Amino acid sequence: MRIRAATRDELPLLCELERAAGAPFAAIGMPEIAHDEPPAPHELAHYLDEGVALVALADHPGLPGDAALPADPGPIAGYLLAEPVDGALHIEQVSVHPDHARRGIGRALIEHLAAGTDAPALTLTTFTDVPWNAPYYARCGFRPLADHEVTPGLREIRRKEAEHGLDRWPRLCMRRDL
Repeated sequence: MRIRAATRDELPLLCELERAAGAPFAAIGMPEIAHDEPPAPHELAHYLDEGVALVALADHPGLPGDAALPADPGPIAGYLLAEPVDGALHIEQVSVHPDHARRGIGRALIEHLAAGTDAPALTLTTFTDVPWNAPYYARCGFRPLADHEVTPGLREIRRKEAEHGLDRWPRLCMRRDL
């Protein structure tokens, strides 16, 4: 697997990947999340201009992970979007295509982000009871924030999430100090 910055030409592919990555939510009683339309490519461009957009490229069959890649780097297995919020780097989205799930791609994207920033912390908001959300992020070193620790920027993110209907299921803010 190789991680690098996303390009503008790849933004439509991230939308497709997001649709596939959302599908498992239907199986756990969250069909609204599974069928929620991802942000349009022009909305994702914000992360290219004002934040971070990373992609993880799937290994080519038959090539060792450190071999020179052919001109076509292969499918995007996952991506991460982040932007500065209240002095931390806020992870807006980490998505891995189900065909590449459970291979450490999400964790590799998070670790790549953590290693490449001088921010004092990473933050995110997530579903409390979804196994591949809060419990997963806790295994990646994030901790739930107490209400008094939630910054104004995170409160605004949570307000927008509630407007979008995400508060139908329990959510929380998490932080990983770097």
